[in-house]
Amino acid sequence: MLVRCGLSSYAAGCRLHVGCISRKRALPSFLARHTIAWRSFASQGDVVEVKVPEMGDSITEGTILTLMRKPGDYVESEQAVAEVETDKVTVEARSPHAGTIKELFVSEGETVLVGGKFFSIAVGVGEPSVGPPVSTSPAPPPATAAPPATTPSAPSAAPSAASPTAPTAAPAVAPAASASPAEAYAAPRERRVKLTRMRKTIAANLKAAQNELAQLTTFNEIDMTAVNAMRKKYKDDFAKKHEVKFGFQSVFVMAAARALTEQPIVNACISGDDVLYRDYVNIGFAAATPTGLVVPVLRDVQAMSILDIERETGRLAGKAKSGKISLDDLQGSTFSITNGGIFGSLFSTPILTPPQSAILGMHGVFDRPKAVGGQVVIRPMMYVALTYDHRIIDGREAVIVLKRIKEFVEDPVRLLLDV
Repeated sequence: MLVRCGLSSYAAGCRLHVGCISRKRALPSFLARHTIAWRSFASQGDVVEVKVPEMGDSITEGTILTLMRKPGDYVESEQAVAEVETDKVTVEARSPHAGTIKELFVSEGETVLVGGKFFSIAVGVGEPSVGPPVSTSPAPPPATAAPPATTPSAPSAAPSAASPTAPTAAPAVAPAASASPAEAYAAPRERRVKLTRMRKTIAANLKAAQNELAQLTTFNEIDMTAVNAMRKKYKDDFAKKHEVKFGFQSVFVMAAARALTEQPIVNACISGDDVLYRDYVNIGFAAATPTGLVVPVLRDVQAMSILDIERETGRLAGKAKSGKISLDDLQGSTFSITNGGIFGSLFSTPILTPPQSAILGMHGVFDRPKAVGGQVVIRPMMYVALTYDHRIIDGREAVIVLKRIKEFVEDPVRLLLDV
């Protein structure tokens, strides 16, 4: 018996596990996962045809990056069968049942539509196999074995002292002819690599933002002396008590949240003919994944402490590094922070992407001369930049927000006293 599990069967008892909540509506908490799988009810021995699952309301297709199983393999329930690259993140598609895969309807590199045929599985049939998952990518051809070395035969008699045997001269090796400059430059020196789905989406979104938004950037500089001293004094105690490292970025995140609550227009956005004010602050930050940079979102930062920010940043960064980041983790930001300083950047103008109306750019900390009390002193300084959408934010509000971030970071006690 063939049991089909798809959209039409959801109302009849098929549950969908997805790794996102859409921008339009939130899914119940029990559906929020970083992996995707169909769940259906089937008896042992049934052959279930699994569909390509939904990956969010805004996503209709994906690309099969890796097939982790092949026909004949046994899989446990919720075990990964394939990695699927979407426009925003790479997710794992998992089996809804334990059993033996009968047939794969997709191949690596293929673009698949949500709801299309994925694979079929014989429910409850087979036993777990020993060994790691096997990729269905074609294996490289086996290397040709080298011929066995010839063992010289022993001489029939030792040579006499009166007639020594002269050593045999080694054959001369002709030097390899070097290619002429013209021949070297004639050889191919370019190669083409197909853009990933994520990179194509990033390119399209950035160009669309450049065309749509009236982007303007304001700058300032921050004396990092006080926050350096605070971190140096308390970082060991902080790590010992909370088992979390104390970094600079958490101070900037907290300072930005305070500044945005004071100037709510910078945390707002244009929605049709309206201005959409948000009474919460969700801040995105850049994190590395195996397939590129993503921007996980810290939610309700206005209610977070430094410890909360450090813990949540570490959790999201860890998911991104291990490739387990979900679409839900990347959605809903009202403001972003990008830190080019970790790569040694001195100065830059960050680019803005909707629905955010502002983004903060942090940079490297470098010793520079500064006038303090009529004296020139050397201080650790950081340039900061705030790019904003001038359609909704006036220069006054943008400058005030950046200046408030500067005041909070230069005197962190302000964050404690809320002054």
